[in-house]
Amino acid sequence: MRVSIALLLLWSFVGINIRGLAAYQKTLVPLMIFMFFLGTLVIVVGFTHDRSEYLSALAPSASSLTAASDPAWNIRTFLSASAVLFASFIGFDSIAQAGSEARNPSRNLPAAIAITILSVGAFYILFTSAVYHTVPWQYVGEQALLGDITAPGLLSPVLTSPIAAMIILGAAVALINDLPAMLLSVSRLMFAWASDRIFPRFTAQIHPTFHTPFVALITSGGVVSLGILGSHFAGDFFLGVDIMVTSMLVNFLLMCITIGVIHKKNHALASKMTLLKSPVIRSIISVAGILFLILFLVIHISKDLSSTAVWYLKSTPVWLLVMLIGSSVYFTALVKLKNRGVDLKRLFSSLPQDPNESLLK
Repeated sequence: MRVSIALLLLWSFVGINIRGLAAYQKTLVPLMIFMFFLGTLVIVVGFTHDRSEYLSALAPSASSLTAASDPAWNIRTFLSASAVLFASFIGFDSIAQAGSEARNPSRNLPAAIAITILSVGAFYILFTSAVYHTVPWQYVGEQALLGDITAPGLLSPVLTSPIAAMIILGAAVALINDLPAMLLSVSRLMFAWASDRIFPRFTAQIHPTFHTPFVALITSGGVVSLGILGSHFAGDFFLGVDIMVTSMLVNFLLMCITIGVIHKKNHALASKMTLLKSPVIRSIISVAGILFLILFLVIHISKDLSSTAVWYLKSTPVWLLVMLIGSSVYFTALVKLKNRGVDLKRLFSSLPQDPNESLLK
């Protein structure tokens, strides 16, 4: 049932994306408001109850929790958790990748990212604080070892059935909310690659009525379907989460490197930047980002490789396998472009004078 629902939701959002940004907006904005409203219920419930009420509701298992002592501080555990929490930044790259379809992107994109960081960051902190205000961390750790945990499940002993159902619905909406944005950003990347002949040309086809890259969207949906089925048959939803975290860390690492070298490699593009205009400030941010991301990446990969799972149920080997396949497609395409007389140096190091000009001309 879970797999069927996941696939149904996925392909529903593929259809919404194909219909265009108007349908996308009408779907996503209400979902976001709904998610924040129901998430606020968790915050209210968490701060209006305390641990003594929770322990009383748990009854038989409460004594073992009160007897548990705080563990010794472990920087490795802290950094390992921080690396996984990096998944919270999913969606920020989507904002940028849809930039060509935004109104006044040079002003609105930085504003959107800043507003999102502040509002969602505050929401996450309040949400987490509320849960741990009521639920003892020992119980959270104990349940995490037994299976997947959720805020509604943890708070269920002090919730009435209607409130619990509403919070569970909010948790589902929070997960569903990521789908449209991911499909939007990935399909636009695929469309751009196909336009430059790095992907097969047919994936750049535009829908005659809705004017969206429908082949790229359908292809993206197909790949995501494989991810859903793979996580299901592996019996571990967090295998997909760990693969995503590795991808995001590497992706943001490449972004930080780009910020540091863009003024040397692509002066034309760097001169158009309206944020972080100073090369010195860009270099400081770039170096700091690179150091933190490498640290998180090392911690995340070492934790994954040290697990006792078979290799194909570890996120790092699966990620490397996918990267190998993707890199093969990429470099094969570059060889074909070079053989056709495309100036690869210009493709990578400069911008066309006219935004509508093709680099293949």
